[in-house]
Amino acid sequence: MTMHQSGSLPGTVELNYEQWREALRPDWGRYTPDDPNDFVGRVRPRSIFGFKAVDVSTNAVRCDRTQRDVLDGVDHYYAVFQMAGRSTIIQNDHAASLSAGDVMLIDSARPVTYHNDGNEQWLSLQLPRQHLISHLGFEPHGILRGRARTPAGRLLHQLIRENDSSTSAPAACYMQLAVYDLLGAIFAPLGPVFASLHNDKLFTRACNIIKERFSDPALGPCEVAIEAGISLRYLQKLFTQRRTTCSEFIHSLRLEQAARLLRRRKFLGTGQPVSQVAYACGFRDYTNFARKFRHRYGRSPTAGGADQA
Repeated sequence: MTMHQSGSLPGTVELNYEQWREALRPDWGRYTPDDPNDFVGRVRPRSIFGFKAVDVSTNAVRCDRTQRDVLDGVDHYYAVFQMAGRSTIIQNDHAASLSAGDVMLIDSARPVTYHNDGNEQWLSLQLPRQHLISHLGFEPHGILRGRARTPAGRLLHQLIRENDSSTSAPAACYMQLAVYDLLGAIFAPLGPVFASLHNDKLFTRACNIIKERFSDPALGPCEVAIEAGISLRYLQKLFTQRRTTCSEFIHSLRLEQAARLLRRRKFLGTGQPVSQVAYACGFRDYTNFARKFRHRYGRSPTAGGADQA
């Protein structure tokens, strides 16, 4: 076997077994090809729209990364693009066969095995876990493989291949979003039942965050999205699907709590200022609170609360 067909990476030199492993180790962990004899490989570190990336090729038929080889503290997924040749990648007891143009998501925190035809070439992007999850709307599990023949797949490969290293920093931020959006289109859940169950789970997570923190006046949709690990756009979609908004849900819980406290205030005759009740429930502005309270319950908060909450 030789790797000259697939190893013609511009600006790289042929590496032996140990050189190839050492070139990958600092940013990608340790990989162990099956046979050190007659081994030839190439590694070219890159930056693509600010993502850490690498071009890799090897003539090895099998290459492993064990749990011992995983880098401590690394919390990424790798988007692995098959640029040439064919390979089968195994992770979490699932296998996916890739040919030129396919892309796969690989968890950096898990062992992985590559079975190759000896003429393969890959390009890998490091994608921070939480950023990827927020754009996908779910956490990848098992094998996720995207096909080149889909419109999103073709566009993503074109974007990666034609990356211009001179892209300015502001433009690179937008290009990163484009990469995430295309990955989201490629790996979107296929089954409506799965998508529905997953959306329900995320919606419940968001609601639980709000229920625990609604009295914090700093809590808003952005903070909920960050804590839930999803994008603000996806969070808003979860609520609009249920004919409401995240802000309305937050205000609803605050008003319900205020009504309970006002009824308690009236029953005990404490004389607590109504404004203190408003602030304790997460409202920063009393006038805004009073307007929303009257709209919700048909009476002012100074009337002693609401009959129902």
